[in-house]
Amino acid sequence: MTETRQNTLMQKFMAGLALFLPGIFLLGFNIGTGSITAMAKAGADYGMTLLWTIVASCLCTFFMINLYSRYTLVTGETALQAFKKHIHPAVGIYFIIALTLGVAGSVMGVMGIVAEICFEWSKTIIDGGIAPIWFAAFFSALVFFIFWNGKTQVFERSLAVIVAIMAACFLINFFLMMPPPIDMIKGLLPNVPEVQPGADKGPWLVIAGMVGTTVFSGLFIIRTTLVKEAGWTLKDAKTQRNDAIVAVVMMFVISAAVMAAAAGTLHTQGLKLDKAAQMITLLEPLAGSFATAIFAMGIVAAGVSSQFPNVLMLPWLICDYTETQREMTLPKYRIMVFFISLLGLVVPLFEARPVPIMIMSQAFGAIILPVTVGCIFYLANRKDLMGEHRNSVVSNIILVAILFFALFMSALAIKGLWMELA
Repeated sequence: MTETRQNTLMQKFMAGLALFLPGIFLLGFNIGTGSITAMAKAGADYGMTLLWTIVASCLCTFFMINLYSRYTLVTGETALQAFKKHIHPAVGIYFIIALTLGVAGSVMGVMGIVAEICFEWSKTIIDGGIAPIWFAAFFSALVFFIFWNGKTQVFERSLAVIVAIMAACFLINFFLMMPPPIDMIKGLLPNVPEVQPGADKGPWLVIAGMVGTTVFSGLFIIRTTLVKEAGWTLKDAKTQRNDAIVAVVMMFVISAAVMAAAAGTLHTQGLKLDKAAQMITLLEPLAGSFATAIFAMGIVAAGVSSQFPNVLMLPWLICDYTETQREMTLPKYRIMVFFISLLGLVVPLFEARPVPIMIMSQAFGAIILPVTVGCIFYLANRKDLMGEHRNSVVSNIILVAILFFALFMSALAIKGLWMELA
């Protein structure tokens, strides 16, 4: 009787977890080493004064997720299918190319940062540390091994475990290294820190990076694929919304925890941060080896969790655009993912700098965002497609505001990219 009850409880737990797997997938996609670097830099350089930026970014992300998801719930079409059918096939191809280029840079940058973090951390255990290339090869092989199963449920459940580890690590760090609560409360009020005289870079570029890592076009497009695959329709609107709420709340909690960890340690000591790997060498004397190790584990989990959607992006987009079954066991997709996974070895192999590569990846995302907003504005207002569910006046006003916000952030991102490469 006890065993039967345990089995029933386990089935209920797995059924409940399944409802939130699409949201967990989005969380793993969204929170990567690029996000961690951006939030940590914001905390180190400006304390908690930019916490409001995370709130604004998460609210924009939640609105866009719901808008794209509602389109799929009403029409049964994914974003790429809609672009191809109702706007122009070239628009769909544009998104495939642009997102793939962004993902290629992300794969290189993410694995480069993960390898650097592990290398720095390994120095505390082994004299001289373990070469970054071995860490990059191990984690790239791990992601490809899990992909080999070819089933979305396997990806989602593997991702759920990694995301749980990531969230636990950063939450533990939050309580170990958090700044005064009053600073966090003040950070919720919109405020741009003053730039010191003679400084060549102000907080606007940091804000652009934070927004670019949170409000990501690929997130909304892949979301429609997950909604359709889950078999959700209008009657599942509440389930979709709850799933999105869980994903966005966790995005905020993890991002804020990383910012707080840097603000409570580096900012109080007047230390600046240029890359994630510095967190290891700078944090240890301030927070101790235990907190540093936990933070390193969180960054590694964030990097690996974002690699799953990164390597899957191109084959998923192709299946979506061609409206073919997403069968990842086909040789052509395995070969595709294999070569994308190999990009993770580029940074440690050629001793390149991962941060500029991540910036280029984020710049692609910033350039795509205004087009993403414009496309859903057009589709969601078509009566022949949405019927009574087309956009309200309030939704259109919010979308226009997000569009202008996206154009402004795109200009900042392009300027930052130009400065980085100049």
